[in-house]
Amino acid sequence: MPPPAPRSNPWPVVAAALIGLGAVVFTVTTQAGGWLVEQLLLTMGVDQPAWTRPLTGLLDALVVGLPAGLLAVLPRAAGVRAAGRAWTLGAAALGALGLLRAIPPARHELYLAALAVVAAGGALAVRRLRGGPAGRGPQSSPEGDEHRAAEPATPALFAFAAGLALLLPWLALGALGGLTETALAVAAAAALGWLAAAILDRPFWAAYDGGSGRPAVRLVLLGGLVAGVALSLVAAGAGQSGAQLPALLVLPATAFAAAALSRGGGPAPVGWLVGPAALGPLAFADPEEISLVLAIGRDVPFWVAVAAAGSLAVALGLALGYAGVFGRRRPAAPRRAVGALTVAAVLAGAAGVYVGAGQPGLHGEKLFVVLKAQADLSGIADLGVGGPPGQVGRDARVAEVYRRLVAHAQRSQAGLRRDLDRWRLDYRPYYLVNAIEVDGGPAVRAWLSRRADVDRVLLSQQLRPLPAAPPTERGGEAGPSAPPWNVTMIRADRVRSELGVDGSGIVVGSSDSGVDGAHPALAAGFRGGDDSWYDPWNGTRTPTDHAGHGTHTLGSAVGAAHVGVAPGARWVGCVNLDRNLGNPARYLDCLQFMLAPFPPGGEAFADGRPERAPHVLTNSWGCPPMEGCDPRALAPATAAFAAAGIFVVAAAGNTGPSCGSVEDPPAIYEDVLTVGAVDARRRVTDFSSRGPTPDGSVKPDLVAPGADVLSAMPGGGYARLDGTSMATPHVAGVVALMWSANPRLIGDLPRTRQLLTGTVTPVTSGQGCGPTGNVDGAGLVDAYAAVRAARG
Repeated sequence: MPPPAPRSNPWPVVAAALIGLGAVVFTVTTQAGGWLVEQLLLTMGVDQPAWTRPLTGLLDALVVGLPAGLLAVLPRAAGVRAAGRAWTLGAAALGALGLLRAIPPARHELYLAALAVVAAGGALAVRRLRGGPAGRGPQSSPEGDEHRAAEPATPALFAFAAGLALLLPWLALGALGGLTETALAVAAAAALGWLAAAILDRPFWAAYDGGSGRPAVRLVLLGGLVAGVALSLVAAGAGQSGAQLPALLVLPATAFAAAALSRGGGPAPVGWLVGPAALGPLAFADPEEISLVLAIGRDVPFWVAVAAAGSLAVALGLALGYAGVFGRRRPAAPRRAVGALTVAAVLAGAAGVYVGAGQPGLHGEKLFVVLKAQADLSGIADLGVGGPPGQVGRDARVAEVYRRLVAHAQRSQAGLRRDLDRWRLDYRPYYLVNAIEVDGGPAVRAWLSRRADVDRVLLSQQLRPLPAAPPTERGGEAGPSAPPWNVTMIRADRVRSELGVDGSGIVVGSSDSGVDGAHPALAAGFRGGDDSWYDPWNGTRTPTDHAGHGTHTLGSAVGAAHVGVAPGARWVGCVNLDRNLGNPARYLDCLQFMLAPFPPGGEAFADGRPERAPHVLTNSWGCPPMEGCDPRALAPATAAFAAAGIFVVAAAGNTGPSCGSVEDPPAIYEDVLTVGAVDARRRVTDFSSRGPTPDGSVKPDLVAPGADVLSAMPGGGYARLDGTSMATPHVAGVVALMWSANPRLIGDLPRTRQLLTGTVTPVTSGQGCGPTGNVDGAGLVDAYAAVRAARG
């Protein structure tokens, strides 16, 4: 009798299964968890050190790579050793690619270029490590050779068609960035595909392939699972923080289709699948927009998730289809011509999807070029001294500010504009800050930065278009039958009932997400005319608000039906936050409109009407670095409003309770009245940002109700919202009441500020942040006391 066959040892297989499962779970958890922590820190206003992003990748590489390395050398089973080698190389790739996340997300082109170089270098290193070109290895069986000689079809064509199919959801739902950014994304995706093909080369698949005469279940299922673990490691390093999450969902699933196409020991077409799968999130989504800031509603994070889920479904469907076609016991694979026709059909379909259902065109970031020479506005504030007080004096100051700013910008920008025209670069000039927004990439930025007349070049964040507009936020509550707690707390109701002052004669300007001009609480207060509404984002001609934020804030300032502090004041509006993200240029578009309104189709430089400027500006927004602002970005603008006698009120921000969290323009400027938030118990809220500012100034200046505030929402309803955004319009409304009660105060910013801060009431501020006032400022605004003081 023949000797019994030796029993195989199952423990290496068990160990491999546990290591593979642990690698996927640990990698997905750390990558998703790291991104979530980063986003939470962002919403809290805490700066995350740059070194923490690459640290996550290095941690993954060590935790996965060490046990995988043992699998690569210790077991005897060829399949287990192949898995260990692939996972070790995948972990090394993750560690190397993860280091690139030290590059700030705002430098996306630089990141993509580095990703392409490192991934391509990694592919070359893997090939050299394995002693030759990827794809060379042990000869396959004669049966496989005979099959390939008899059948000229190439799996690469079907792999390329599959890769294009994986892109279809991104073509329909995503949008490209700039030209340079897109070209670099293609290069980076191709390099990632090459790296994946080098890791999962022909010898890897041969370890799981039983030959063309046997069923392909082992190859597709077992080989696909092992390859999927390796691709999850590569995917974890493919993209800036946030962009790797959709890649983590899609790239591993492509391994099953690649396994089916590797049937018979042929060249493994992994790169043709991985490259297009990686291109989707790299090219069709801005990593800065994959953010919790935009997670509310159907914005970029929603559509990225839908596109990734669509690509995953396509990948799994391709795996089943290709396993059925290429994985039979006696495969009769389609001929080369069929593969070429398949590629052509998918290409035509992809082009149709992109042009018909997608967002064609380039939508990359622009450059915000700040010139060195800013306008001299000295002496303008003294025009009212000895002259007519109130409205007349203020109008003269606004007119002079507008004249000087425009003249200075026209003169100082002439040379730069000529050069931009010569190079056929699109641009948009600004005068409130002497700056120009330029449509250009890294090369243009380098050229502009070297100019003698340029102070600095910032990025002007551009939101990429969506396949469908987010749903309009609406309120589910009815209007109040009496003044709500926030109005009575600051005694604004008594100003109307006892002093007979409601803000009449004063105009409040709101720059925000928009305004529902048909809302019952706001319709009667619209100033009207052809210069009271401006929408630089969407070009709407009548007051409109899809987000709800602007309607709510303006309602607290001037709304009727009990919700507004100064319901008799008029209002004008502008859209500077289309989808909860802005940029320096859009903020300036609205601020210039507030200084000198102009009619639809008008030009800010030539058609401004400074005599129609509002008296008070309420600004429940900030411009953080992720939008392109630095601390000085809008300083000339607020200085101009101060010189013109226009009172600017700004929200402190919602990144408390950490100290030093008042850090974004315009809240950090001395010539702006910055507002924090209290709740119904007169306690400073946890979210209310604290000072000091980056230059050490004490902020906020005072506080107002900002928690559970009831106000108007689009569609005629009402809702309760929290934030210093809700507190800010209360103070703007109080200024309107003061100037309505005493028109001689109009334009007298120092005296108005003194009266506001000198009539406050105390609040519970909790912990301190250095000098007194960095939590609650002077105290809680008191409308009744301020108006009485204004009357003298």
